[in-house]
Amino acid sequence: MAASDPVLWLLLTTGACNLRCSYCGGSFESRVVPYKTTYDLSKLRKLMEDDPEPTVIFYGGEPLLNPKFVMEAMNSLPAVRWGVQTNGFFVDLLPDEYWNRMSVALLSIDGRREVTDANRGKGVYDRVMRSLSKLRRFPLKIIARMAVTRLTDIYVDVTHLLNSGFDQVHWQLDVIWSEKWDVWSWAETSYLPGVRRLVELFVNELERGRVLGLIPVLGVLSAHFFEPYRASPCGAGYRSVAVSSDGRVLACPIAVREKWAVLGHIETGFKLMEPELPEPCNSCEYRRYCGGRCLYALRENYWGKDAEKVDEITKETIKSILSIIPKAEALMERGIIDREALRYDPILDSTEVIP
Repeated sequence: MAASDPVLWLLLTTGACNLRCSYCGGSFESRVVPYKTTYDLSKLRKLMEDDPEPTVIFYGGEPLLNPKFVMEAMNSLPAVRWGVQTNGFFVDLLPDEYWNRMSVALLSIDGRREVTDANRGKGVYDRVMRSLSKLRRFPLKIIARMAVTRLTDIYVDVTHLLNSGFDQVHWQLDVIWSEKWDVWSWAETSYLPGVRRLVELFVNELERGRVLGLIPVLGVLSAHFFEPYRASPCGAGYRSVAVSSDGRVLACPIAVREKWAVLGHIETGFKLMEPELPEPCNSCEYRRYCGGRCLYALRENYWGKDAEKVDEITKETIKSILSIIPKAEALMERGIIDREALRYDPILDSTEVIP
């Protein structure tokens, strides 16, 4: 790890989860991701000493099922920024003093009550919204972390979350673990028209001098006006590592079984990946905005040739966002928005950018 490159450290506090969402499957097996951490935090601290500005985000399973580890880590590790990705059920287990130190909380919620509860279980929506209300008391950014399924109306569900008090929203398409479904027909008739409406809403808000919290839009614009993504925008393997509860250092927090993802161990150190993309990603005209989208999906490719349909959805999404570049530039020239307001680094928030 080069000393000049800040790294996102995703710490899996446990492999256990209290939910079993339709697109996820719930807990990891305890033999793969132990339900309690089994390594010495002082070893992790030593590894982090080479990182000039480490960001630590707690992950799982459901990370707040192990609040003791969260507190111990926050008391001993040298992070400059703290966060958590949580389903929102156990925010009361972490004392207020730790929430006051958090920079970001990502709450898993899929939009309206009926969509969230259908995907994640009855009563989940109300539980998350109660947690949102509590966390609003603290000085941290709160991001809605959406999974988008065939039940989703992307415009309605995203604007619902923004209007409900979330600072930002990011989303991921249900196109990795689930059985193949007719994602392209759905995208043509529902998703992509909804994305275009969201992009139009974003530029309308820009005209008022406001940057709306749509992370896919903001992330693509940032890659246009500032630094392109060298590989997956989440930084998997080259700017971001996941430390499993057994001490393995992984390129991606969901790649807990795959040998290609193991970068090392906190006992022996680790080496970051060199960013590289396969064809056709490497020569794609949208590479700087997409970075190959998802390292795990690229490596595992559960959908085979049908993954090309996801690529087309990604390209159409990016084209919709790039269409507002001239308006954004005009607003900058008029002083209505500051160019820097469109800079976004997903590493700081542990977001993916490209759905």
